Amino acid sequence: MALADISRVEIEKAIEECDRLGRDAFLKAYRFRRARRYVLVHGGGQYDSKAIVGAAHGFLPGERPLTPDTPGFSGGAQHAARLLGRLGFVVVEDPGASDPGVSGPAHEEPIHEEPTHDELIHRVTHLKVNRSAGQPALYKPIVLLWAMGRALRGEPRLLPWSETEEAVKALLARHGRKGQRLRPDYPIASLHHEDVWELRDFTGPVTTAHGDSGVKRWFSENQPRGGLVEPLHELFRHSAVTRLAVLDDLLDTFFEDLDPAPLLADVGLDDGDPADPHPAPARAPEQWLLTAAEYERGSRLVEETEARNRGRRRARTALGPVRSRAARHLVLGRSQGRCENPDCTGQPADVTDRNHPILEVDHVIGLAEGGRDHPVQMVALCPNCHAVKTRGRTREALRDVLLRVARERHEASGGRHAEAPGTSG
Repeated sequence: MALADISRVEIEKAIEECDRLGRDAFLKAYRFRRARRYVLVHGGGQYDSKAIVGAAHGFLPGERPLTPDTPGFSGGAQHAARLLGRLGFVVVEDPGASDPGVSGPAHEEPIHEEPTHDELIHRVTHLKVNRSAGQPALYKPIVLLWAMGRALRGEPRLLPWSETEEAVKALLARHGRKGQRLRPDYPIASLHHEDVWELRDFTGPVTTAHGDSGVKRWFSENQPRGGLVEPLHELFRHSAVTRLAVLDDLLDTFFEDLDPAPLLADVGLDDGDPADPHPAPARAPEQWLLTAAEYERGSRLVEETEARNRGRRRARTALGPVRSRAARHLVLGRSQGRCENPDCTGQPADVTDRNHPILEVDHVIGLAEGGRDHPVQMVALCPNCHAVKTRGRTREALRDVLLRVARERHEASGGRHAEAPGTSG
């Protein structure tokens, strides 16, 4: 964590977001409950002090919001109140509380340094893998996709080695490259040394990922429990846009010449409409809500992937352009289930069987025409408005309107202002 780096700027951004979303929606988005003791008073309103500080942390460059169960912050209501006081904000104690106020005990809880959001994602998106005949080995990507699916379903983070070995070996047999050995011990050992995988319940140092019988023997003798490191598991579980951005990166890096659909079905990451090439996860309508901090981080991940993929085409989809699941998710979340055409005369009030709004995410400027696969040039449209934009007589005028709307909605949702190539065509 970087609490000491939080300034009034980040606190005020969190307050503005709370005002925009409303108190209950804000607390739900950041997974906090109402404050039991310390209340921030600002601009005539009252705010939950710990939730505000937790959200403000996500506005720091390269950081993610703090949640109620973040180590070092899980019991830090008093610590959050003191931070707000040092920054010049007024914090009052709930009248029903019997403990001393924020100026009471001098003891402060220890703050544990945790990897930033960007550091965690960098570890996963910059994997070192072996290559054979120019093709990357799939050991680590398969293990990570399996673990991502488990996190998405809320399954236990740590598993006994026997269960991990059985599950990963079966996936390698079905989806590994031809000639790839069925050895789960190799990728697990390597991911552990890259600070992506946690191993527990053993003595002595963890084996390296090199050699043959020695690696297998270490796992057989020690039988460690293991799984993704906790902050990464929590990111994949609770941040859909992070999970989709990492999924985009893994597929585009390691499965460019393969069809990953059977693997994604096996690990539970193919959730959505089979007719939709980039499905978003099933959600209740009120949950299409992205915080500004999450939207900003998601946009940066999309930009990084977009820069790497510009000009690339997938062989497995008849040379179709690379498209971002994460960008699509950001646009749908930004829309909150409503058509983004300001002149829309009405859209279906119904939802799909998966509780998705009946919306279609459109690239305002086609990728083949030089448009961007980025929310700044994408909009969510109802079927009628999409048809007008695609083949209506007024489509050129509507495209100009939608380019403006896409940029405005992107920046209002937390995205950074940036010049978008292709806006003049």
